This record gives sequence, C-alpha cells and structure tokens, in this order.
Amino acid sequence: MTAANKARYIPRLQQQYQEKIKAELIKKFGYTNSMQVPRLDKIVINMGVGEAVNDSKKSKNAADELTLIAGQKAVITQSRKAIAAFKLRGGLGIGAKVTLRREKMYEFLDRLVTIALPRVRDFRGVSSKSFDGNGNFALGLKEQIVFPEIDFDKIDEIRGMDIVICTTAKSDDEARELLRAFQMPFQS
Repeated sequence: MTAANKARYIPRLQQQYQEKIKAELIKKFGYTNSMQVPRLDKIVINMGVGEAVNDSKKSKNAADELTLIAGQKAVITQSRKAIAAFKLRGGLGIGAKVTLRREKMYEFLDRLVTIALPRVRDFRGVSSKSFDGNGNFALGLKEQIVFPEIDFDKIDEIRGMDIVICTTAKSDDEARELLRAFQMPFQS
C-alpha cells in the first residue's frame, strides 16, 4: 500500500462505528457529548505456553503464530520470578502477547467475529457475563486453528489464547451494547 492509499483506508467496522453505531448508542443511553460514547480502546491477545519450560522453541513458535493471527509482531512474555515447583526460572519465555490498536484492532475484531468464532466447534455464542465490571470483555479460545492465517499442517501443537477487548465504557451494559453493535455473537 502506498502512503496515499493507506491514509484513505478505514476498516469496515471503524467506518460502521463512526456512521451508525455511535448514533445508536447516543440514542439508547442519552449521551450529551459525543466524547461520552464508548469506543474500542485496544485488544490484547495472550497465549500462555507452559511447556516452554522444557523447550524454549515452543514460545517462539507461539509468538510466530500470534504474529500471523494479529498481523503485528508478538512479544514473548517472560517469567518474573523462579518457582521451583513448576521448574520455572526467572526470565524464561513462557508465552506471547500482542496489543492491537486503531486500524489493526478493528481488522482483527472483524476477522474474529465473521470468520474465527463461527469456525469454533460446537459454538453457541460467547458468554455475556465475561465482563470485568469496567466495560472490558474477556474471551478464551481453545485452539488457534480457527483463524484462517494458521496453516493446519505447519503447526506443532494446538494452543489456546485469551482475547481481551478493552473499551472506554463506564459500565458493562454500555460495553455489551457496543460489542453487540459490532455483531459479537452473545449467547441468548
């Protein structure tokens, strides 16, 4: 993409938020200022790799897979202190994470809702109780292969991941309506 094309490109969900969702939320909750309307702040994707204690390549593989899924380089997370019961040393790579903001955040949410979640086996919707009280939503996936970027033949192991969607909403009800407007498939 050239710089001129990149400047004009707006992800589908971001455009939908600006044109339609913002007005619906103002109407529903009666905001007096457009800056009060909740919006997506960031999406954090985390993949824990406990087996990396014995094999350091596993955390690198997890970071590579997370980079493919997110479209942004993943960071290997390291243990803070040694725990002898888990054979864990301080500074050992035990997982990977990536924080998405702006356009990449909207692109990931679009792929999550339209492609990945429908591919989950026996999917009946995500729990509407997974909010933390401050408008942030957490979601766990048991396998990374639901994303089309992952080549099933090239993975070494099935790994789960945590996805946390952070919003600027003050309450869970506001955040739930925001995510529902983005077509998040909540259980009924």
